[in-house]
Amino acid sequence: MEKANDMKTTRRRFLQTAAAASIAVPTIIPKSALGDDANAPASERVTLGHIAVGGRGTAVMRGFRSCRNAQSVAVADCFKDRVDHRAQLIGGKGYQDFRDLLARKDIDAVAICSPDHWHVPLAVAAAKAGKDAYVEKPLGMSIEQNQICRKAFRDNERMFQYGTQQRSSRHCHFGCELVRRGLIGEVHTIEVIAPNGGKGGSTAEAPLPQGLDYEMWLGPAPVSPYTSDRCKPPGTYWIYDQSIGYLAGWGAHPLDIMVWGSDADLSGNVEIEGTGMIPTEGLYDCVYNWDMKGKFGKVNFTFKPGGDSTKFIGTDGWVQVRRGGIDAEPKSLLQTKLDGDMKLVKSGNHAQNFVDSVISREDPVSNIEDAVRSDVISHLCDIAVRLDRKVTWDPKEEKILGDDEATKLLKRPMREPWTL
Repeated sequence: MEKANDMKTTRRRFLQTAAAASIAVPTIIPKSALGDDANAPASERVTLGHIAVGGRGTAVMRGFRSCRNAQSVAVADCFKDRVDHRAQLIGGKGYQDFRDLLARKDIDAVAICSPDHWHVPLAVAAAKAGKDAYVEKPLGMSIEQNQICRKAFRDNERMFQYGTQQRSSRHCHFGCELVRRGLIGEVHTIEVIAPNGGKGGSTAEAPLPQGLDYEMWLGPAPVSPYTSDRCKPPGTYWIYDQSIGYLAGWGAHPLDIMVWGSDADLSGNVEIEGTGMIPTEGLYDCVYNWDMKGKFGKVNFTFKPGGDSTKFIGTDGWVQVRRGGIDAEPKSLLQTKLDGDMKLVKSGNHAQNFVDSVISREDPVSNIEDAVRSDVISHLCDIAVRLDRKVTWDPKEEKILGDDEATKLLKRPMREPWTL
């Protein structure tokens, strides 16, 4: 990888020689597009494009506009009204086809906040176009997609930040540091809780909203009629053609904390089994009401719906981390002073951490390796429920052991002409 002091020249040189075809872009960027750090030298600024700028995408975009050394210059979305409004908001250019945005040589990095089924195709396209990428969770539609995404960022030496923002929360970092430093002894059990999915959703075909490029919105997903619930939450999270539900869509957060705090899945084969419901009526057809149990080497693992927390239980105590706070036993753990070298990357702002990573060429707090590791757990849970049996995963060889039917579920087809 490039060293930090080589960044100023190597990043620009790479962009100048990128294979992606260029399109006409303004040579003078209006000051209104430069965020709060408009006076930073151009060679030290990270120029950003935002792909998918609905509610979540707009929130992420606003977060980046408050970052040092960052400027947002373009947006892309399948909804024309979003494109027009958000482009005006940043004083930049808007597109309905993300490929036009990726073709711009003046864009260093992109923030991807699309529906789940587009996360990996967009991220891979960005990496191949020479862009670093901030990608909202969850990751892929399959374990194979995750592996392809990781390889694309490795091969193209691009920075990747996963949208698991809890890693940039002080108390989440603190709790995971306690576990990593062995202050609760040897971890033997991890309890993970995530918000539940559900059933319902209208299957009645509805007129397309004016300005929606629905063919592009579907992209690699199967052709499906537009309904009033398909292209908005919770439909964007709970339809199997477009996601695997809250097993990944919300499970990504506490499962990511599990991986960050323990490295549990590197200690041996992963065994996962359990139960869950799959709706047979309505639009939503992802697993919900799950109750999963697993084993990572010597560590037991449970995964249930109902909230948002990760609890590490060790021989000398426990630490429970959730989005809204932290608890521990003994309570004295919460007064621990974390002296010495940190075991984990420390970040106080997820967006700024990514911008800094683009400049330094050092991995951000939520890197591609851990994104794949936590997302694999979600997919193994989904496979175990759908086949109603235990699945065993070898994390070193990255394959399911002794189950051809389960192995077939490591892949999901993509609708032509979309490929990875």
